[in-house]
Amino acid sequence: MPLKIKAVGRSDRGLVRQGNEDSLHLDDASHLYLVCDGMGGHQAGEVASLTAAHTIGRVFSRFSAEICEDASLKLDRTLPEQGDLLVKAIRLANRAIQARAKEDSNLTGMGTTVVAAALEADIMSIAHVGDSRIYRLNERMLEPLTTDHSWITEVQNTQNISREEASSFIGKNIITRALGVRPTVDIDYRVVKLQPGEIYILCTDGLCGFADDHEIFQVAREYRANLNELVDNLIQMANDRGGSDNVTVAALQIMEVTPSPLPELEPITLMSESPVVTATEDVWIQKFAQVAETEPAPPPAPGKPNRLMLISLFIAFALIAVLIVYLARPQ
Repeated sequence: MPLKIKAVGRSDRGLVRQGNEDSLHLDDASHLYLVCDGMGGHQAGEVASLTAAHTIGRVFSRFSAEICEDASLKLDRTLPEQGDLLVKAIRLANRAIQARAKEDSNLTGMGTTVVAAALEADIMSIAHVGDSRIYRLNERMLEPLTTDHSWITEVQNTQNISREEASSFIGKNIITRALGVRPTVDIDYRVVKLQPGEIYILCTDGLCGFADDHEIFQVAREYRANLNELVDNLIQMANDRGGSDNVTVAALQIMEVTPSPLPELEPITLMSESPVVTATEDVWIQKFAQVAETEPAPPPAPGKPNRLMLISLFIAFALIAVLIVYLARPQ
């Protein structure tokens, strides 16, 4: 029985910010799903998150075989095929963001979080950097499958205090790991077994930063029968609490799996790559750019008619109406 996933996701800029620095990527063909939360001034956060999502997506959709066969990118640890590719793709995304920042001084210091799931057979490989999260929705609780790379989490772990106590600290929103801010990046990785009917939720901190796990669970449990409503209501909850941040939510439902002997893997940290590997990664980034230059530009997205166009149409219809009335008068 082939692996079958139902995925729904949406990104919302919220009620305060002018732009959206989050990115969402759902690829059913590659069984790849991820969210990113960018940071940096002058719209640099948007560039960082889009670069990460686009690079990871391109690795899976266009270059998966070549990347897997490149011995120079070999990991120090053997992972499932999709997991191996996911870690390499995230490393490449880190280098791609660094390359963009070198091209434009306005983008210096930009970065992004990422939490990504790549599925195969009956397992899900999860990799993340930063404080975007993935949860498994159980009958009685929402189970976190990632641990935030944030200052507040480190304080909790080292000083043995509750999240409620730590939330009053200054600097609580500082993240300790992100893509793009350093030449290399440590990536947390794990593997979970899948069962038909399970639901997984990916989100940026625009949701989990304004609602605790129990509150997210209550909404997700109520709307679990309809993924669209589940996503919409989680985003609405974030906006109802002020909407001061961008918020992105994706929900995955496992419809069918292919039983396999592939085991679960408890969370591990894959340490930064060597200079030899980063040199190879940079060659791949250049190749991605060259391929992108030869691809046809996507058609422009349909936009709303502007005010001048509406006025022009109104005047035209008014003139036609006047002409009709004039011609219809008895001579």
